[in-house]
Amino acid sequence: MGTTGYTAAEYGGVSVLLGPKRGAYPYNNSLLIRGTTASLVVDPSLSLLEAAPPADLVLVSHAHEDHIAGLGSYDVPVHIHEGDLEALRSRAEMVAGYGLPPDAVEDADAMMRDQFHVRGRPDATGFEDGAVFDLGGRTVTAVHLPGHTAGHSGFLIEPDGFLFVADIDLTSFGPYYGDVGSDLADFEASMRRCREVDARWYGTAHQKGVIEGSAEFRRRLDAFVGVVERREAELLAFLGEPRTVEEIVEHRLVYRPHVEGPHVRPVERRTAVQHLDRLVSDGHVAEVEPGRFRAT
Repeated sequence: MGTTGYTAAEYGGVSVLLGPKRGAYPYNNSLLIRGTTASLVVDPSLSLLEAAPPADLVLVSHAHEDHIAGLGSYDVPVHIHEGDLEALRSRAEMVAGYGLPPDAVEDADAMMRDQFHVRGRPDATGFEDGAVFDLGGRTVTAVHLPGHTAGHSGFLIEPDGFLFVADIDLTSFGPYYGDVGSDLADFEASMRRCREVDARWYGTAHQKGVIEGSAEFRRRLDAFVGVVERREAELLAFLGEPRTVEEIVEHRLVYRPHVEGPHVRPVERRTAVQHLDRLVSDGHVAEVEPGRFRAT
């Protein structure tokens, strides 16, 4: 895995540190924000391993390895939402949050350690929604956007009017809510909250970079939301005859058939169960016999 440096792009007082491949995983796009009295970095990625810009503190949008791979470059205070605090403090807690099969945990832990340099930050502290970090003439306000993880957060930078939406990243893959602590309803509420924020720029962590203007952002956000709707419609169609959860997992709502790995089945199962629970609750699906479900 390479550690190629970043390319900086300026948006007012916000420097977006674009990772290789437009910030596609295993990279992501980091931020450097400077005020008159302090500066901070958001989500130090693999790109920052070799040339980390100096900062007085670090903010982390959520405890996933690609967003903290460059954290070892910073011996400064680190802050994350309380919902993800334990996962940032302990690599073991982070790995447990992926809900992998027991025989895959050791390899995942080794990958976090060796490829992403995750060591755990027991010194990290938690913030709550609305926490403000004053850098002197520039503020960064935490915007809690759960669903992807319990603590997933964006950051609103003023006076620039820049909203960093992290892994509400507008990619064609769509929303990811397959971790143990993920939640479909929370993710949908977070997307609605983003839609209500009028900003000049909207920064994503992966691939789509920075979108200018609320109208264009909302257009792309609607397409992102549409992926969830398509998954649900596909599930309803598949349940035209009785199916088990395992059959839904095999059918796949999230990953394409060629994608393999120990994470695939657990993610598919957690995603399927969340949609299934909602469809049953809304009366669109019924359990026609124990463990078998069909669209009503």
